Amino acid sequence: MNQRRNASSKSQPTKPLITKNPDISKQKGYKSQKSNFFSSEKNIFTLCLAFRIANSLLIQTYFNPDEHWQALEVAHRIVFGYGHLTWEWRKGIRSYFHPLVFAVLYKVLALFGLDTPWFMAHAPRLLQALFSAVGDLYFYRLSNAIFGNFVAKWALFSQLANWFMFFCFNRTLSNSLETVLTLVGLYYWPCMRASPSKAPLVLRKWGLAIAALACAIRPTSAITWVYVGLLELAVTRDRLKFLILEVVPIGALVLGLSCLLDRLMYGSWVIVPLNFLKFNFLSSGGDYYGTHKWHWYFSQGFTVMLFTFLPFSIAGSIKSKCWKLSGLIAWVLIVYSIQGHKEFRFVLPMLPIALMFSGYSLSVMAKSDSDTRRKGSPNSHMKRPSKVGFAIFVLLATNIPMALYMSLVHQVCEIPHQLYQIQS
Repeated sequence: MNQRRNASSKSQPTKPLITKNPDISKQKGYKSQKSNFFSSEKNIFTLCLAFRIANSLLIQTYFNPDEHWQALEVAHRIVFGYGHLTWEWRKGIRSYFHPLVFAVLYKVLALFGLDTPWFMAHAPRLLQALFSAVGDLYFYRLSNAIFGNFVAKWALFSQLANWFMFFCFNRTLSNSLETVLTLVGLYYWPCMRASPSKAPLVLRKWGLAIAALACAIRPTSAITWVYVGLLELAVTRDRLKFLILEVVPIGALVLGLSCLLDRLMYGSWVIVPLNFLKFNFLSSGGDYYGTHKWHWYFSQGFTVMLFTFLPFSIAGSIKSKCWKLSGLIAWVLIVYSIQGHKEFRFVLPMLPIALMFSGYSLSVMAKSDSDTRRKGSPNSHMKRPSKVGFAIFVLLATNIPMALYMSLVHQVCEIPHQLYQIQS
């Protein structure tokens, strides 16, 4: 009798992985459900790196002039002594922080005799592919810290399958590196965790340093970190210590190093964030490059970036009830909507957050399919089509053609082929 009872207890089904509680990581039996592949972050990073390298080599089209004139052309001038500098560099509204990343790469290529047209054209995007893979890994970590491993896997799928991430994330825009730093930084802020009080406060210092670095590279990143900082201020117990002993010294240190770097490169003292603020916000200088209606990010810009992931992101945002992340997206879109000049890339750091909600929605659908198969007959899965399977088909069938068309056909760039002809 005892043996029969033990056998029957072992055969009982385990508890579902997903419930209506957004803090999925706390559920019983959850830890043991990790697959072998996703139990190793090394495997996840290897997958993301291989994907992003292939992604970078498939990008053959033109998107935005800043990819070249605000990064690679400046880096080329630093290393090789010639190259055109646009008016922004004469007015001191750009920091040399970002171009120096690629200047170091160019210098290494030159030292090893690899400064050939092919390497000069492709190496910067391959380097950005490395940064993007790090961003993907921390995106997975952040999703895991907030929702648990099961949701994190679907969130990573959404990140890798989204057409705009494929099209833009590997480009040498400052927005791409800003997005990477945003994902890394958010992971280290306790207020973004499911249980902020349980996160070690030492993580917050790393989050502050990364946030300051993101602002040094792109001053408008402060829009994101003001929201996160205020949220942290609301949940932390040691507010005075947070402000005086962490925010002020870390922010001053990074700002000071940035000013010293720009002093060395410009030849005079230049406070880039102040000049950037004057031109883009106080004088609306960016309006010279075109303006859009106030609702553009909501009605066109951000919705196009999400594409067919949009309904899944909205559903995931509602079902997860993680309002601090939803609030972050809304805050950034609203603030950017105040400015007349709007671009897709400005809100790129918010796209992974929205795709995280899409991953949550897909995970709920996967759990529902699993429950249906478990409750029904052994052949019930053949009678009813899988909800999540149909969703995956729709997402891939729409995003893959879009990503390939925008990366290989639309506004294809012939510059590398011209360089090969010059070299020969």
